[in-house]
Amino acid sequence: MNARARLAAMPDPPPTGPAGPAGPPTVLYVHFHAEEGAPLGEEAYDGLLALLTEVTPVVQAVPPDAALMEVRGATRYFGQGPAGLAALVRVRALARYGADCTVGIAGNPMLARMAAQDGPPGAVRTLPGDPAAVAAFLAGKPAAALYGVGPATARTLCSYGLDSIGRIAAAPLPALQRILGPATGQRLHERARGIDPTPVTPGARARSTAAEHRFGRDELDAGRRRRALLTLADGLGGRLRESGRVARGLTLTVRYADGSATTRTRTFTEPTAHTPALTSAAYALHDGLGLQRARVRSVALRAEGLGEAGPAAHQLSFDPADEKARRIEAAVDRARARFGPAAAGPAAALTRRAVA
Repeated sequence: MNARARLAAMPDPPPTGPAGPAGPPTVLYVHFHAEEGAPLGEEAYDGLLALLTEVTPVVQAVPPDAALMEVRGATRYFGQGPAGLAALVRVRALARYGADCTVGIAGNPMLARMAAQDGPPGAVRTLPGDPAAVAAFLAGKPAAALYGVGPATARTLCSYGLDSIGRIAAAPLPALQRILGPATGQRLHERARGIDPTPVTPGARARSTAAEHRFGRDELDAGRRRRALLTLADGLGGRLRESGRVARGLTLTVRYADGSATTRTRTFTEPTAHTPALTSAAYALHDGLGLQRARVRSVALRAEGLGEAGPAAHQLSFDPADEKARRIEAAVDRARARFGPAAAGPAAALTRRAVA
């Protein structure tokens, strides 16, 4: 019997199997929800991050709409447990910004994220820190729910019968390393057992601007997803050029029907606000995920590391097509400034709107 058959034949592990030490549940993952499901604006998000620092200085931004908090010291200062602090954060966010939040509480950032996953606005979910509770929480979840497992990795794991986090945790480490490679196999073996040594790292948020497209239904068609990315990249490019800024990188976030998400980032060789460069990077990130039959709920693009366009270096090009594209882009920007953002845009995006 080969390795694939042996792994597929493994019985389901008991939910109380061994798990790594997660520690006491003092890490909060706070997912903000703007009014009426609209994406958070950058100003509101900055304000909500400042609100969290009123509770603890150990706050890590998770753009575009979440944050991590370490509240070990704050529980002593406020005389409340993590759940009480989560309720306090929720009340303040609602009162000041009209934004509700979902909070996951656990012993490390990964488990806190997973505890909050799929939670409705207002939910506060606490995962106890003892190994049996962690193992029971993880055991029955699909492989794709494990943080860091995208659709392509999930398909590979499922082809070996490792279709749940419990099965991944029970699989021998050498087998996982042969399937996924030494580093990835080691990392997923630890995460499947609830181990995440990543600390909550406070610091200033890198400046960024984001846009999201939510599909009317779970989208299976790659062409429709690419058209949505074209529209988002075109909008981001226009906003960057209008504000006189350039981006050093682009991040794609794909959210799926089960509530999980995959995030990938690409750094540009030079800072840019050029729509074709943004679009090309978005397409490359999307195609690299190998989604195939994945049911996608939304796609989002975030321009990272924003800076002033004036001092940014630009490599001169002798390609007539590139120079023509930049002249057309400038003409489109002038038309939009005069007649509004719908005055001009990519033909594929305009066609899509016309058909809809």
